[in-house]
Amino acid sequence: MDDTPGFIPGIEAPATPSAQGWHLVFVEGQLLIHAERQGLTPQPDAFTSPAERHYLGRLDGLDCWTQQSSSVPEGWEPQGLRAAMMQMDASLLQLAGRAAQVMEWDRAHRFCGVCGTPTERQAQERARRCPSCGHVSYPRISPAMMALVWRRHQGRPQLLLARSPNFKPGFYSALAGFVEAGESLESCLHREVAEEVGVRVRGLHYYASQSWPFPHSLMLAFRCEWAGGEIREQPGEIEHADWFELDALPGLPPRFSIAGHLIGDTIAWLQAGGDLDAAQARA
Repeated sequence: MDDTPGFIPGIEAPATPSAQGWHLVFVEGQLLIHAERQGLTPQPDAFTSPAERHYLGRLDGLDCWTQQSSSVPEGWEPQGLRAAMMQMDASLLQLAGRAAQVMEWDRAHRFCGVCGTPTERQAQERARRCPSCGHVSYPRISPAMMALVWRRHQGRPQLLLARSPNFKPGFYSALAGFVEAGESLESCLHREVAEEVGVRVRGLHYYASQSWPFPHSLMLAFRCEWAGGEIREQPGEIEHADWFELDALPGLPPRFSIAGHLIGDTIAWLQAGGDLDAAQARA
């Protein structure tokens, strides 16, 4: 998916910041939302720990910051990040995801993972360095594959959707799994689909990617065609999986997530006959 329009990333804050800016402040993992405005709006700097905050860049000419807070200032209220992001436009959604990942990296790397010494933030790059052994820690990015499998059954297109035991009732999505060390994206996709639902796929078609701050994933989405096998749910990972026709779909992911975009655009592609074009190309 496209990068945030109008956003210029940065690490070093300007000598003269904009009079108002975007301040994304977290309290125990929840994002502070302005109670009266019911969301995020540009604000003067109303928070009091500039040494602990991180500069993110500029969005439409306004400087952007993120930091942790130990208390909730008057006029603000904490909200879960996922719920908050569902209410944001595309530019703020991506900014909030970036802020959450920076704060998670900062929280998780206060001490050196090699020798245990307290680490120090670096001015010229987004990094924390150990003053004792020199080990440097950068924000972690965990690539994860997403696969939406389709087929044509008795002349009608179908999607293979599954639900995790952690999903809310009635909610299904595409398959997903993390890339293992030494593994290509293509190998990961074939392995994860086989492990989670027991089927084989072909015709891998890259769709898009999305930074996903829960807590630091990079989702890489593919559409692919069923090539054989019967559904066999992986115990503990997949509660239920099935083929769904386009006029009988279950609850689906929200459109702000890449899963929602992938499923919605694939439905439109199938309805337009794209699957028939793909079959003719293979022939």
